[in-house]
Amino acid sequence: MQDRALLQTHQPLDYLKERSVAIGNEFFTGFEAVEKIDRPAISCFGSARTPEGSRPYELAREVGRLFAEAGWAVVTGGGPGVMEAANRGCQEGGGLSVGFGIELPHEQGMNPYLDLSMVFDHFYARKTMFVKAAEGFVVCPGGFGTADELFESLTLIQTGKVMHFPVVLLGESYWTPLLDWVRRSALADGMVSPNDLALLTVTDEPRVALDTVLEAFRANGGPPSPHEPEKADAQ
Repeated sequence: MQDRALLQTHQPLDYLKERSVAIGNEFFTGFEAVEKIDRPAISCFGSARTPEGSRPYELAREVGRLFAEAGWAVVTGGGPGVMEAANRGCQEGGGLSVGFGIELPHEQGMNPYLDLSMVFDHFYARKTMFVKAAEGFVVCPGGFGTADELFESLTLIQTGKVMHFPVVLLGESYWTPLLDWVRRSALADGMVSPNDLALLTVTDEPRVALDTVLEAFRANGGPPSPHEPEKADAQ
């Protein structure tokens, strides 16, 4: 893997120069891919190990469908599990389904529910595209990779590197113990502030995820999505 070789110590400078150029090219190709997303988008994170028919899978599928029906694109890591579910729901809702995958020795390939896709060699280039493409994040149950994406997103928002936009944790029973630890330890010891916790919305309802992101998008000056009036009237 390119990352493994690059991160070894004491590499020849010619090799480092070559890899730096390759990484820059991958960033540029990723930016080109993001520019093809012609509407607002969310990035949806979650486990590749989530089986079809499970509650997290079906919640992600419903989230994808709702955002698509609201005129938004859905961006995932392009793989199976939660990623497949969100992309599948997006296509079922008539939206633009996007997958930014990664070359890994033990991961399955890209899921079949993608309208636009790119496979990256480097995690950091890939994760940049998740942020650049998104107006909000929906985070479903997942493991270390999902937690990495969640906390990196929160750090970028907390430090002002990106605009303040919503992070929705979908699955109350899964995420509540993590938030309890943050309150009991990190917040109590002054490692984070109450405002940091306010960056997060925890829910079991895909509709709440949709409404949270749309409300923040409008508050940040974004236009109403083309399908919002019809959905508002229907409610």
